[in-house]
Amino acid sequence: MTHSPVTIDLSEKALRANFRYLRKQIGTEPRISCVVKGNAYGHGIGSFVPLAEKIGVDHFSVFSAVEARQVLSSSNGSSEIMIMGYIDNEDLGWALSNNISFWVFELDRLEAAVSSARHTGKQARIHLELETGMNRTGFDMDELVRVLEIIRRNAAEVSVEGVCTHFSGAESIGNYLRIQNQIKKFRDMCTWLKNSGVEYGIRHTACSASALTYPETIMDMVRFGIALYGFWPSRETRIRHLLGTDGKSTVHQRDPLRRILRMKSKVMSTKIVAPGEFVGYGNSYQTAKRERLAAVPVGYSTGFARSLSNLGHVLIRGRRCKVTGIVNMSMIMVDVSHLGDVQKGEEVVIIGRNGNSCITVASFSDITTNLNYELLVRLPSEIPRMIVE
Repeated sequence: MTHSPVTIDLSEKALRANFRYLRKQIGTEPRISCVVKGNAYGHGIGSFVPLAEKIGVDHFSVFSAVEARQVLSSSNGSSEIMIMGYIDNEDLGWALSNNISFWVFELDRLEAAVSSARHTGKQARIHLELETGMNRTGFDMDELVRVLEIIRRNAAEVSVEGVCTHFSGAESIGNYLRIQNQIKKFRDMCTWLKNSGVEYGIRHTACSASALTYPETIMDMVRFGIALYGFWPSRETRIRHLLGTDGKSTVHQRDPLRRILRMKSKVMSTKIVAPGEFVGYGNSYQTAKRERLAAVPVGYSTGFARSLSNLGHVLIRGRRCKVTGIVNMSMIMVDVSHLGDVQKGEEVVIIGRNGNSCITVASFSDITTNLNYELLVRLPSEIPRMIVE
Protein backbone atom coordinates (compact mmCIF):
# COMPACT_ATOMS: atom_id res chain seq x y z
CA MET A 1 0.00 0.00 0.00
CA THR A 2 1.29 3.46 -0.89
CA HIS A 3 0.53 6.51 1.24
CA SER A 4 -0.36 9.88 -0.22
CA PRO A 5 1.65 12.86 1.05
CA VAL A 6 -1.60 14.84 1.29
CA THR A 7 -5.09 13.67 2.23
CA ILE A 8 -8.47 15.36 2.62
CA ASP A 9 -11.04 14.44 5.26
CA LEU A 10 -14.74 15.12 4.64
CA SER A 11 -16.87 15.41 7.77
CA GLU A 12 -20.31 13.82 7.66
CA LYS A 13 -21.25 15.57 10.90
CA ALA A 14 -20.40 18.99 9.46
CA LEU A 15 -22.34 18.39 6.25
CA ARG A 16 -25.37 17.19 8.19
CA ALA A 17 -25.25 20.33 10.36
CA ASN A 18 -25.00 22.60 7.30
CA PHE A 19 -27.90 20.84 5.60
CA ARG A 20 -30.08 21.24 8.69
CA TYR A 21 -29.17 24.91 9.08
CA LEU A 22 -29.85 25.77 5.43
CA ARG A 23 -33.09 23.82 5.47
CA LYS A 24 -34.18 25.86 8.47
CA GLN A 25 -33.37 29.09 6.62
CA ILE A 26 -35.47 28.30 3.55
CA GLY A 27 -38.33 26.35 5.16
CA THR A 28 -39.61 22.87 4.53
CA GLU A 29 -41.22 23.34 1.12
CA PRO A 30 -38.44 24.34 -1.33
CA ARG A 31 -36.32 21.53 -2.69
CA ILE A 32 -32.55 21.68 -2.14
CA SER A 33 -30.29 20.99 -5.08
CA CYS A 34 -26.67 20.40 -4.12
CA VAL A 35 -24.32 22.05 -6.62
CA VAL A 36 -21.29 19.84 -7.26
CA LYS A 37 -19.62 21.65 -10.14
CA GLY A 38 -15.84 22.07 -10.00
CA ASN A 39 -15.37 18.55 -8.57
CA ALA A 40 -17.84 19.37 -5.79
CA TYR A 41 -16.01 22.63 -5.06
CA GLY A 42 -12.80 20.65 -4.66
CA HIS A 43 -14.31 18.16 -2.22
CA GLY A 44 -14.39 15.37 -4.82
CA ILE A 45 -17.57 14.30 -6.63
CA GLY A 46 -16.88 10.59 -6.16
CA SER A 47 -16.62 10.92 -2.38
CA PHE A 48 -19.03 13.77 -1.78
CA VAL A 49 -22.11 12.58 -3.69
CA PRO A 50 -22.64 9.37 -1.65
CA LEU A 51 -22.04 11.37 1.54
CA ALA A 52 -24.61 13.99 0.50
CA GLU A 53 -27.15 11.30 -0.37
CA LYS A 54 -26.61 9.74 3.04
CA ILE A 55 -27.65 12.94 4.80
CA GLY A 56 -30.72 13.48 2.62
CA VAL A 57 -29.72 15.21 -0.63
CA ASP A 58 -31.59 13.82 -3.66
CA HIS A 59 -30.90 16.45 -6.34
CA PHE A 60 -27.54 17.49 -7.78
CA SER A 61 -26.69 20.39 -10.10
CA VAL A 62 -23.59 20.27 -12.29
CA PHE A 63 -22.10 22.51 -14.93
CA SER A 64 -21.31 19.96 -17.63
CA ALA A 65 -22.24 16.56 -19.00
CA VAL A 66 -18.83 15.27 -17.86
CA GLU A 67 -19.69 16.18 -14.28
CA ALA A 68 -23.16 14.67 -14.70
CA ARG A 69 -21.55 11.38 -15.71
CA GLN A 70 -19.35 11.49 -12.60
CA VAL A 71 -22.38 12.07 -10.37
CA LEU A 72 -24.27 9.30 -12.12
CA SER A 73 -21.46 6.81 -11.49
CA SER A 74 -21.20 7.86 -7.82
CA SER A 75 -24.90 8.10 -7.00
CA ASN A 76 -27.12 5.44 -5.47
CA GLY A 77 -29.39 5.84 -8.50
CA SER A 78 -32.30 7.58 -6.78
CA SER A 79 -31.11 11.19 -7.11
CA GLU A 80 -31.92 13.62 -9.90
CA ILE A 81 -29.17 15.32 -11.90
CA MET A 82 -29.45 18.69 -13.64
CA ILE A 83 -26.90 20.16 -16.07
CA MET A 84 -26.77 23.96 -15.81
CA GLY A 85 -24.18 24.66 -18.48
CA TYR A 86 -22.29 22.75 -21.14
CA ILE A 87 -23.58 19.70 -22.93
CA ASP A 88 -22.71 18.98 -26.54
CA ASN A 89 -25.73 18.36 -28.75
CA GLU A 90 -24.34 14.92 -29.53
CA ASP A 91 -24.52 14.05 -25.80
CA LEU A 92 -28.19 15.00 -25.41
CA GLY A 93 -29.30 11.47 -26.26
CA TRP A 94 -27.14 10.14 -23.42
CA ALA A 95 -28.71 12.66 -21.02
CA LEU A 96 -32.22 11.71 -22.09
CA SER A 97 -31.49 8.00 -21.78
CA ASN A 98 -30.24 8.56 -18.21
CA ASN A 99 -33.15 10.81 -17.19
CA ILE A 100 -30.86 13.83 -16.74
CA SER A 101 -32.43 17.26 -17.07
CA PHE A 102 -30.60 20.25 -18.52
CA TRP A 103 -30.91 23.98 -18.95
CA VAL A 104 -31.92 25.32 -22.34
CA PHE A 105 -30.84 28.87 -23.10
CA GLU A 106 -30.61 28.95 -26.91
CA LEU A 107 -32.78 27.79 -29.80
CA ASP A 108 -30.10 25.45 -31.16
CA ARG A 109 -30.10 23.37 -27.97
CA LEU A 110 -33.90 23.32 -27.83
CA GLU A 111 -34.16 22.08 -31.41
CA ALA A 112 -31.40 19.51 -30.79
CA ALA A 113 -33.27 18.31 -27.69
CA VAL A 114 -36.40 17.74 -29.76
CA SER A 115 -34.38 15.79 -32.33
CA SER A 116 -32.71 13.66 -29.65
CA ALA A 117 -36.07 12.92 -28.02
CA ARG A 118 -37.45 11.62 -31.31
CA HIS A 119 -34.35 9.51 -31.88
CA THR A 120 -34.21 7.97 -28.40
CA GLY A 121 -37.92 7.80 -27.68
CA LYS A 122 -37.24 9.60 -24.38
CA GLN A 123 -38.77 12.93 -23.47
CA ALA A 124 -36.32 15.79 -22.94
CA ARG A 125 -36.56 17.22 -19.41
CA ILE A 126 -35.59 20.88 -19.80
CA HIS A 127 -35.29 23.99 -17.66
CA LEU A 128 -35.74 27.27 -19.51
CA GLU A 129 -33.09 29.76 -18.47
CA LEU A 130 -34.37 33.32 -18.68
CA GLU A 131 -32.11 36.31 -19.30
CA THR A 132 -32.85 38.77 -16.51
CA GLY A 133 -29.71 40.89 -16.43
CA MET A 134 -26.73 38.59 -15.98
CA ASN A 135 -26.08 38.89 -19.75
CA ARG A 136 -24.38 35.56 -19.97
CA THR A 137 -26.81 32.85 -21.11
CA GLY A 138 -30.60 32.73 -21.21
CA PHE A 139 -33.56 33.61 -23.42
CA ASP A 140 -34.47 37.26 -23.87
CA MET A 141 -38.13 38.18 -23.84
CA ASP A 142 -38.26 38.57 -27.61
CA GLU A 143 -36.96 35.00 -28.07
CA LEU A 144 -39.65 33.37 -25.94
CA VAL A 145 -42.31 33.54 -28.64
CA ARG A 146 -40.21 31.29 -30.85
CA VAL A 147 -39.35 29.06 -27.86
CA LEU A 148 -43.04 28.54 -27.11
CA GLU A 149 -43.79 27.71 -30.72
CA ILE A 150 -41.20 24.92 -30.68
CA ILE A 151 -42.37 23.58 -27.31
CA ARG A 152 -46.04 23.55 -28.31
CA ARG A 153 -45.31 21.88 -31.63
CA ASN A 154 -43.22 19.21 -29.90
CA ALA A 155 -45.12 18.69 -26.64
CA ALA A 156 -44.55 14.91 -26.77
CA GLU A 157 -40.79 15.40 -27.00
CA VAL A 158 -40.23 18.18 -24.48
CA SER A 159 -41.20 18.55 -20.82
CA VAL A 160 -40.54 21.98 -19.32
CA GLU A 161 -39.65 21.00 -15.77
CA GLY A 162 -38.56 24.42 -14.62
CA VAL A 163 -37.73 28.02 -15.37
CA CYS A 164 -34.63 29.56 -13.89
CA THR A 165 -32.16 32.41 -13.89
CA HIS A 166 -28.90 33.30 -12.18
CA PHE A 167 -28.23 36.45 -10.20
CA SER A 168 -25.35 38.78 -10.94
CA GLY A 169 -23.44 38.91 -7.68
CA ALA A 170 -25.90 38.50 -4.81
CA GLU A 171 -22.94 38.27 -2.42
CA SER A 172 -22.30 42.04 -2.70
CA ILE A 173 -24.52 44.93 -1.60
CA GLY A 174 -23.11 46.85 -4.54
CA ASN A 175 -25.30 44.73 -6.80
CA TYR A 176 -28.52 45.33 -4.83
CA LEU A 177 -30.35 47.35 -7.48
CA ARG A 178 -29.27 45.00 -10.24
CA ILE A 179 -30.56 42.00 -8.25
CA GLN A 180 -33.88 43.71 -7.55
CA ASN A 181 -34.30 44.43 -11.25
CA GLN A 182 -33.53 40.79 -12.04
CA ILE A 183 -36.11 39.55 -9.54
CA LYS A 184 -38.79 41.78 -11.07
CA LYS A 185 -37.90 40.80 -14.62
CA PHE A 186 -37.95 37.09 -13.76
CA ARG A 187 -41.38 37.40 -12.19
CA ASP A 188 -42.68 39.34 -15.19
CA MET A 189 -41.35 36.72 -17.60
CA CYS A 190 -42.86 33.90 -15.54
CA THR A 191 -46.22 35.69 -15.59
CA TRP A 192 -45.98 36.02 -19.37
CA LEU A 193 -45.21 32.30 -19.71
CA LYS A 194 -48.12 31.37 -17.47
CA ASN A 195 -50.51 33.63 -19.37
CA SER A 196 -49.28 32.00 -22.58
CA GLY A 197 -50.41 28.63 -21.24
CA VAL A 198 -46.98 27.17 -20.53
CA GLU A 199 -46.81 24.59 -17.73
CA TYR A 200 -43.28 25.22 -16.53
CA GLY A 201 -42.99 23.15 -13.36
CA ILE A 202 -40.78 24.75 -10.73
CA ARG A 203 -39.13 28.15 -10.47
CA HIS A 204 -35.57 28.29 -9.19
CA THR A 205 -33.28 31.31 -9.04
CA ALA A 206 -31.48 31.22 -5.69
CA CYS A 207 -27.89 30.20 -5.09
CA SER A 208 -26.27 30.28 -1.64
CA ALA A 209 -25.74 34.06 -1.60
CA SER A 210 -29.21 35.03 -2.81
CA ALA A 211 -31.03 32.50 -0.61
CA LEU A 212 -29.22 33.80 2.49
CA THR A 213 -29.61 37.48 1.59
CA TYR A 214 -32.78 37.82 -0.49
CA PRO A 215 -35.45 35.44 0.90
CA GLU A 216 -37.83 36.37 -1.94
CA THR A 217 -35.55 34.49 -4.36
CA ILE A 218 -36.01 31.10 -2.66
CA MET A 219 -39.12 30.02 -4.65
CA ASP A 220 -39.53 26.27 -5.38
CA MET A 221 -35.89 25.11 -5.29
CA VAL A 222 -32.58 26.48 -4.07
CA ARG A 223 -29.28 25.60 -5.72
CA PHE A 224 -26.99 25.51 -2.69
CA GLY A 225 -23.30 25.31 -3.48
CA ILE A 226 -20.60 26.91 -1.34
CA ALA A 227 -22.78 27.17 1.80
CA LEU A 228 -23.42 23.42 1.94
CA TYR A 229 -19.66 22.92 2.11
CA GLY A 230 -19.49 25.24 5.10
CA PHE A 231 -18.23 28.43 3.45
CA TRP A 232 -19.92 31.81 3.11
CA PRO A 233 -20.12 33.23 -0.43
CA SER A 234 -18.41 36.33 0.97
CA ARG A 235 -17.70 37.99 4.31
CA GLU A 236 -20.41 40.49 3.43
CA THR A 237 -22.98 37.72 2.97
CA ARG A 238 -22.14 36.32 6.38
CA ILE A 239 -22.48 39.67 8.12
CA ARG A 240 -25.73 40.61 6.36
CA HIS A 241 -27.28 37.22 7.04
CA LEU A 242 -26.28 37.01 10.69
CA LEU A 243 -27.41 40.56 11.38
CA GLY A 244 -30.89 39.37 10.44
CA THR A 245 -33.98 41.47 10.10
CA ASP A 246 -34.77 41.93 13.81
CA GLY A 247 -31.78 44.12 14.51
CA LYS A 248 -30.27 41.59 16.89
CA SER A 249 -26.75 40.88 15.74
CA THR A 250 -25.48 37.31 15.94
CA VAL A 251 -22.26 38.04 14.07
CA HIS A 252 -20.10 37.28 17.07
CA GLN A 253 -21.80 34.01 17.86
CA ARG A 254 -20.41 30.70 16.65
CA ASP A 255 -20.46 30.39 12.88
CA PRO A 256 -23.53 28.28 11.99
CA LEU A 257 -21.80 26.88 8.92
CA ARG A 258 -19.19 24.19 9.50
CA ARG A 259 -16.34 23.40 7.12
CA ILE A 260 -16.61 19.89 5.75
CA LEU A 261 -13.07 19.75 4.40
CA ARG A 262 -9.88 19.20 6.38
CA MET A 263 -6.63 18.94 4.41
CA LYS A 264 -3.57 17.47 6.08
CA SER A 265 -0.07 16.17 5.50
CA LYS A 266 2.91 15.08 7.61
CA VAL A 267 6.34 16.38 8.44
CA MET A 268 8.66 14.78 5.91
CA SER A 269 11.97 15.87 7.41
CA THR A 270 13.51 18.46 9.74
CA LYS A 271 16.69 20.50 9.50
CA ILE A 272 18.63 22.96 11.66
CA VAL A 273 19.71 26.01 9.62
CA ALA A 274 22.36 28.42 10.87
CA PRO A 275 21.81 32.22 11.01
CA GLY A 276 22.32 34.13 7.76
CA GLU A 277 21.50 31.21 5.45
CA PHE A 278 19.09 31.36 2.53
CA VAL A 279 16.33 28.76 2.42
CA GLY A 280 15.14 27.07 -0.76
CA TYR A 281 15.21 28.51 -4.26
CA GLY A 282 16.62 32.01 -4.71
CA ASN A 283 17.15 34.39 -1.84
CA SER A 284 13.62 35.36 -0.76
CA TYR A 285 14.15 34.09 2.80
CA GLN A 286 17.21 34.38 5.00
CA THR A 287 17.41 33.08 8.54
CA ALA A 288 17.88 35.76 11.19
CA LYS A 289 18.81 33.22 13.85
CA ARG A 290 19.38 29.50 14.24
CA GLU A 291 16.12 27.94 13.05
CA ARG A 292 14.57 24.49 12.98
CA LEU A 293 12.72 24.01 9.71
CA ALA A 294 10.36 21.22 8.69
CA ALA A 295 9.85 20.00 5.14
CA VAL A 296 6.18 19.33 4.33
CA PRO A 297 5.26 17.49 1.09
CA VAL A 298 2.67 19.97 -0.22
CA GLY A 299 3.09 22.62 -2.88
CA TYR A 300 1.36 24.31 -5.76
CA SER A 301 0.78 20.93 -7.43
CA THR A 302 -1.44 20.06 -4.45
CA GLY A 303 -3.26 23.39 -4.28
CA PHE A 304 -0.94 25.33 -1.96
CA ALA A 305 -0.48 28.49 -4.02
CA ARG A 306 2.99 29.76 -4.86
CA SER A 307 1.74 33.23 -3.85
CA LEU A 308 1.80 31.99 -0.24
CA SER A 309 5.61 31.96 -0.30
CA ASN A 310 6.87 33.60 2.93
CA LEU A 311 3.23 34.42 3.78
CA GLY A 312 1.27 31.24 4.39
CA HIS A 313 0.97 29.16 7.55
CA VAL A 314 0.24 25.57 8.50
CA LEU A 315 -0.72 24.07 11.87
CA ILE A 316 1.49 21.68 13.80
CA ARG A 317 0.64 20.72 17.39
CA GLY A 318 -2.16 23.26 17.26
CA ARG A 319 0.17 26.19 16.58
CA ARG A 320 0.83 28.24 13.48
CA CYS A 321 4.06 27.65 11.61
CA LYS A 322 5.14 30.14 8.95
CA VAL A 323 6.15 29.17 5.42
CA THR A 324 9.78 30.07 4.85
CA GLY A 325 10.99 30.61 1.33
CA ILE A 326 9.37 29.83 -2.00
CA VAL A 327 6.48 27.37 -2.24
CA ASN A 328 7.75 24.61 -4.54
CA MET A 329 5.76 22.33 -6.79
CA SER A 330 5.63 19.56 -4.19
CA MET A 331 7.21 20.91 -1.00
CA ILE A 332 7.22 23.78 1.46
CA MET A 333 9.55 24.59 4.35
CA VAL A 334 8.01 25.87 7.58
CA ASP A 335 9.59 27.32 10.70
CA VAL A 336 9.02 25.06 13.71
CA SER A 337 11.66 26.63 15.97
CA HIS A 338 8.99 27.58 18.55
CA LEU A 339 7.73 23.99 18.86
CA GLY A 340 10.82 22.29 20.17
CA ASP A 341 11.80 18.88 18.84
CA VAL A 342 9.29 18.35 16.02
CA GLN A 343 9.53 14.84 14.63
CA LYS A 344 9.18 13.30 11.21
CA GLY A 345 5.64 11.99 10.71
CA GLU A 346 3.86 14.57 12.87
CA GLU A 347 0.53 15.79 11.47
CA VAL A 348 0.47 19.04 9.53
CA VAL A 349 -2.91 20.69 8.95
CA ILE A 350 -3.09 22.71 5.73
CA ILE A 351 -6.80 23.60 5.94
CA GLY A 352 -8.90 22.92 9.02
CA ARG A 353 -8.68 22.70 12.77
CA ASN A 354 -5.81 21.47 14.88
CA GLY A 355 -6.22 21.84 18.62
CA ASN A 356 -7.65 25.28 19.35
CA SER A 357 -6.36 26.79 16.11
CA CYS A 358 -7.87 26.79 12.65
CA ILE A 359 -6.69 27.67 9.16
CA THR A 360 -9.53 28.30 6.75
CA VAL A 361 -9.59 28.62 3.00
CA ALA A 362 -10.69 32.20 3.64
CA SER A 363 -7.41 32.90 5.43
CA PHE A 364 -5.60 32.02 2.22
CA SER A 365 -8.05 34.23 0.31
CA ASP A 366 -7.32 37.20 2.55
CA ILE A 367 -3.61 36.83 1.85
CA THR A 368 -3.73 36.13 -1.88
CA THR A 369 -6.97 37.95 -2.89
CA ASN A 370 -8.30 34.69 -4.33
CA LEU A 371 -11.86 33.55 -3.67
CA ASN A 372 -12.83 30.56 -1.52
CA TYR A 373 -14.26 29.03 -4.68
CA GLU A 374 -11.07 29.46 -6.69
CA LEU A 375 -8.82 27.93 -4.07
CA LEU A 376 -11.13 25.00 -3.38
CA VAL A 377 -11.50 23.93 -7.00
CA ARG A 378 -7.72 24.01 -7.40
CA LEU A 379 -7.38 21.07 -5.02
CA PRO A 380 -6.31 18.20 -7.30
CA SER A 381 -8.75 15.35 -7.79
CA GLU A 382 -5.87 12.91 -7.21
CA ILE A 383 -5.70 13.77 -3.49
CA PRO A 384 -7.47 10.95 -1.59
CA ARG A 385 -10.73 12.03 0.07
CA MET A 386 -11.70 10.19 3.26
CA ILE A 387 -15.12 10.29 4.94
CA VAL A 388 -14.93 10.90 8.69
CA GLU A 389 -17.55 11.45 11.35
